[in-house]
Amino acid sequence: MVRKKYLSRRTFLQGAGAAIALPYLDAMTPAFATARTPVTRAAFVYTANGIIMDEWTPTETGYNFSYSKTLKPIEAFREQTAVVSGLAHRNGEALGDGPGDHARAGASWLTGAHPKKTQGADIRNGQSIDQALAQQIGQTTPLPSLEIGLQDVRMVGGCDSGYSCAYSNTISWSSATTPLPYVNNPRRVFERLFGDGETTDADARAIQLRQNRSLLDFVMEDTRRLVPTLGASDRQKLEDYLDSVREVERRIQNVESREAAELPTLERPEGIPPS
Repeated sequence: MVRKKYLSRRTFLQGAGAAIALPYLDAMTPAFATARTPVTRAAFVYTANGIIMDEWTPTETGYNFSYSKTLKPIEAFREQTAVVSGLAHRNGEALGDGPGDHARAGASWLTGAHPKKTQGADIRNGQSIDQALAQQIGQTTPLPSLEIGLQDVRMVGGCDSGYSCAYSNTISWSSATTPLPYVNNPRRVFERLFGDGETTDADARAIQLRQNRSLLDFVMEDTRRLVPTLGASDRQKLEDYLDSVREVERRIQNVESREAAELPTLERPEGIPPS
């Protein structure tokens, strides 16, 4: 007879004003269940202003192509990699709308749609493929999709030759009229990935930041209770997962501490105008 502690896939490590979602553990598979289907993920990375194609595109076709200078770091993953070149979106072209290539390129990249040229609230584009996938394969996960960026997050006003900033500053659209703004703050991304936004208390988290305490410190007691109930494999998975969480948090704290440091006052060199 199989006796096994079964954990819900939505189990969280709970603490005072904090919660951490767990990785997938063997204990989350019911006894006698069939082997778990490999996790399906999709990721899209947009590079504004393009890339140097001569350093990117392989010169040969077929399986035995030579990896270009830019792609060389992923050569070890040849069996899992397919390089597709020569694609273009006609709907990303002007089609009579005049200037605005930057906005059109980003807006059409995942939607395949020709965005309406406007700087007002009457934006119109199309649903992006990442959101179509999220509706199909992301509904059993805490985060069906996560939008992350590095630059401007403005969504109103004009940003490119009569096109709304919504076209320039997002590539994800849940519908033709609903762009999804991305997060460009590492702390907020960390909270979304490893915390449970519905139960995490904002005041407690603020105290944690002031005390420079790790999120893991708040769930330590719950962690100690869980570990003895897990098998050796799950214990190792959990340990590795929590180590990675702490390392990511440490990096974010280092960045935040540098940003908070007082910058030195530099003397202006002679001959430099005030503006």
